[in-house]
This record gives sequence, C-alpha cells and structure tokens, in this order.
Amino acid sequence: MAIQKGDFIKLNYTGKFEDGRIFDTTDEELAKKEDIFNPRGLYGGDVVIVGAGHTIEGLDEDLEGKEVGYNGSIVIPPEKAFGLSNPKLVETISITKLKDRNVHPGLPVEVDGRRGVVSRVIGRRVTVDFNSPLAGKTVTYEYTIENVLETEVEKIQGLLALYTGLRDMEVEAIDGVAKIYTPTGLTFNQRWLMAKDRVASELFKYAGLKEVQFIEKLTAESETQIPAEPEAETEAEPESESKPETEESSEPEV
Repeated sequence: MAIQKGDFIKLNYTGKFEDGRIFDTTDEELAKKEDIFNPRGLYGGDVVIVGAGHTIEGLDEDLEGKEVGYNGSIVIPPEKAFGLSNPKLVETISITKLKDRNVHPGLPVEVDGRRGVVSRVIGRRVTVDFNSPLAGKTVTYEYTIENVLETEVEKIQGLLALYTGLRDMEVEAIDGVAKIYTPTGLTFNQRWLMAKDRVASELFKYAGLKEVQFIEKLTAESETQIPAEPEAETEAEPESESKPETEESSEPEV
C-alpha cells in the first residue's frame, strides 16, 4: 500500500551537499566515518509522521505515494530544504558584545542567545551571520522507507524517540487512552518540556487517541539516563519546533 499523509514510518536516510559531503545520516558507522557522529544522536532510523513537518519539506513531499522498502534519492532546492539565506540575519556588531575578543572569520559565536558565525572583522566591528549553516544550500537525500508502524504502542514509542532521544519508553494504549511512563529526569529536561504538548497533539491528530497521560515513574532498581540538553542544532529544523533536527539526527530537527 502506498505511503499516505499521516502514516507513521521508519525512515533511514543520508543527506549530502552538492559536492558530495555528508552532513546528516541515520547510519551510525557512516556518521563516525564522516566525522559527524553525535554521541547523543539516535541512529538506526527515525520514526516520522508523513506530512507532519518532521523532516524538510522536499523530502516530506517525496515520501507520499512510495511503497515500504522504497530506496531512492531526491535533490532538494534551498526553498524546500533549509531555507534561503536571509540578509537580515547578517548583522554587524561591536566586538565588545563577544565573550572572546580574539575573533576571526569562521569563528562560531553566541550573541544574546543566538548562535552565528563570524564572516568579517574590520577593526572593532564584527559581521556575524545568524543564518543556519545549511541555509541557501541545495541538498540530496538518499533514503529508504523501512516500514509503516501499525500499532498504537509502536507509534507512540516512535514519536517519543523522535522528540526525546529515548527508545522504547514504557507505554500502554487501551481504548484510545495512552499512558506514557516518563523517567523522572525528563521532568526537568527543557527539550521535553517544550515538546510534551506537541507530542500529545500529534497523537490526537495522527494516531486517533482521545487521551494522553504522562505519568512520572521512579524505580528503586535502576536509574534511567536522560540525554543532556541538546546543543543548538547545526541544521535548521524544518517546519518543526523540535526536527526531528529529524534532531539530533537529524533536529528530519530530518
């Protein structure tokens, strides 16, 4: 059966620039080989909802109509990838606003909570590009649709993995009511606090659930290791307030 909007699918992919350099992949060994491995990343494939903005627009659109097992590639222009470069996000500021005064072109910096890259230094004035490093770039995605998730528990666990980086969280789903047992460490995890309402909303819309209960669970036998707060994504999260970066996979923040 052809993939449709709203389907929960498991997707493996590799993203490349036009020169062939790989910037994102769900293949752990390839990530290590290309020196882009993220120890906090979740490898082995992402679960995404087709049409929900969990990956970039061009890839999301290409998924529709494909069959499980499909393997192919697509070239995606900037406007359907990570967006065009916005000249308004290139700003010239005083060097006194930077913690490190020993600046040079190419240096990553943070100004008023925003991350950017120094593009020019003239005297005590510094030009900083706050665009995503992927903005304005044409990219190619090679991808495989592994399978479509059918059960409510699979869908819930897959969505939770996308937003938290934790696989196989304890979940129950009966008569349209989901009980999600969250490790106590998630209570103070900023990424989770921002994503929790969205997870519930997407489960209502795409999984047909009527109620979602988040239950904090503590056990004496073991402690669950909660991922550290993620650093700012090096790639833009397409249409998502969390990808996904697709995380950190790819924030589909893929």
